Amino acid sequence: MKKVLFALLSLSLFAVACGPKGPSAEELEKMKQDSIRVADSLAVVAAAEAAAKAKADSARVADSLAAAAAATKGGKKK
Repeated sequence: MKKVLFALLSLSLFAVACGPKGPSAEELEKMKQDSIRVADSLAVVAAAEAAAKAKADSARVADSLAAAAAATKGGKKK
């Protein structure tokens, strides 16, 4: 009985030791491409957010200038 258990244990350790070592070169390349795609997507989103913020800031500045011009136009007379 001990010999059978020892043989089973030896075979299972051998099977585990000789099993797959990790991702293949194709899987590594696919993971790399996925990572690049995600990074590009994040960059596009960040650029869109920056453009929207710049547009909002530009509109805010234009409104401030218009308000200042209106206040100057109707300002005090000496």
